[in-house]
Amino acid sequence: MKYFILFYFTTLTSVFSQEIDYNTKKGYIAKGYDVVAYFNNKAIEGSKSYSTTLDGVKYKFSSQKNLDSFLKNPEAFIPQYGGYCAYAIATNSKKVDIDPKTFEIRDGKLYLFYNSWGNNTLKKWIQKDVKGLQKKADLNWEAIKFD
Repeated sequence: MKYFILFYFTTLTSVFSQEIDYNTKKGYIAKGYDVVAYFNNKAIEGSKSYSTTLDGVKYKFSSQKNLDSFLKNPEAFIPQYGGYCAYAIATNSKKVDIDPKTFEIRDGKLYLFYNSWGNNTLKKWIQKDVKGLQKKADLNWEAIKFD
């Protein structure tokens, strides 16, 4: 009986566990751009030669050095809000695609933004109360990250 109960709860937990929804356009997070390079203020497309998968999400890097940095501490480089537009998460609680060349490193974290058709959400993010937007995005992301 004890083993049945343990099996039941293990099965129940795995059935109802969900994975975070990551923006993996083009098959990779950040559309295949090197998430480590962003921290050197560079938006560089990664190479399949330097790639890895973490929690079912594929990442590409521009060099072995950047891949190694990521593998040592992946949490330091993973984009906020699953790699969706930070501004859209904050203001509309919506998962909006990004332009991988439009980004900001703030408080040691990577934020990605939509930038198309004259709508650069990074500019809007900076012009408004960034700290307030971050708090709002954090709350909104908790509500939608599994959708």
